[in-house]
Amino acid sequence: MSLPTLEDVPDLSLKVLGIESSCDETAAAVVADGVVVLSSVVSSQVDLHARYGGVVPEIASRAHLDLITPVVAQAMVEAGTDGDDVGAVAATIGPGLMGSLLVGLSAAKAMALVWDVPFVGVNHLEAHLYAPLIENPHLQLPVVILLVSGGHTEIIHMVDHGQYRVLGSTVDDAAGEAFDKVARYLGLGYPGGPAIDRVSLDGDPEAVPLPRPMMNDGLDFSFSGLKTAVVNYVRKHPDVSTPDMAASFQEAAIDVLVAKTLAAALEVEATGVCLAGGVAANSLLRARMVSACERDGLRCHVPSMAMCTDNAAMVAAVGWHRLRSDGATPLDVGAQPGLRLPPM
Repeated sequence: MSLPTLEDVPDLSLKVLGIESSCDETAAAVVADGVVVLSSVVSSQVDLHARYGGVVPEIASRAHLDLITPVVAQAMVEAGTDGDDVGAVAATIGPGLMGSLLVGLSAAKAMALVWDVPFVGVNHLEAHLYAPLIENPHLQLPVVILLVSGGHTEIIHMVDHGQYRVLGSTVDDAAGEAFDKVARYLGLGYPGGPAIDRVSLDGDPEAVPLPRPMMNDGLDFSFSGLKTAVVNYVRKHPDVSTPDMAASFQEAAIDVLVAKTLAAALEVEATGVCLAGGVAANSLLRARMVSACERDGLRCHVPSMAMCTDNAAMVAAVGWHRLRSDGATPLDVGAQPGLRLPPM
């Protein structure tokens, strides 16, 4: 059985059900016209993984199996819609954890078949790029987006819809991964980003001299050495204040993120800068990026907290745009854990 094609859905003023299950959030949302969020439901598994200090893939996929049906049902009820009103179903196909991806992907394909509507496979990274556009649909392109999360740290030049160029990326640890590892070493628990952000409020960011890796070396990032510098300092100075250590680490990481993002924006003459991804919730990063953009005369979009974390509204938004540009995705598409952004 084949699904409807783009020609079968000429009116793109439609509702898209989005499903996100790439890691440890089970999410569903209904979005109309690519920007109007009618509902957005996210069920987090943080409590399940906290005892292990990180996401356990097998536990994550099993939790998705239990949660996917009630989460989708809640999103449909909150949107005041049913299968007859849904014009397409979009789901994340990668990157992410294989088992987790398969749960959301299988559910989305099944619903598309039952409702006889197009299915659209969505790149999780591209979805994060559309989070700013949901909250600011009149955002003037091109922009530079700092996509920074537990698995990714990239500076992306969004030239137009569907047209991206990666200007810089991490050569080792992602920023969010470094935050988690440092927090674990300092005994602050999981997830590490919010813990360090919170504890740093009581610390002195200049208390510990830490390096700014690759600060003046292109637009790529490296956070492994910064993490190691924290470990080495604590070993040599076991009495160092944990808030001071956390604040100094955060200061070093944010200094590099902001400096390179602004350099990239000026280099490509972008109209503005956007933040995306889980680390975009960091209070210091948000404040510093706004200040730096104001200094350099650039527009700055800082997403709401709901749009920083993994959610399905951004998946549905990309689904709407991809349906318009590429049509429906074949049902034989599989999960792609190592998926990258499509080149220009």
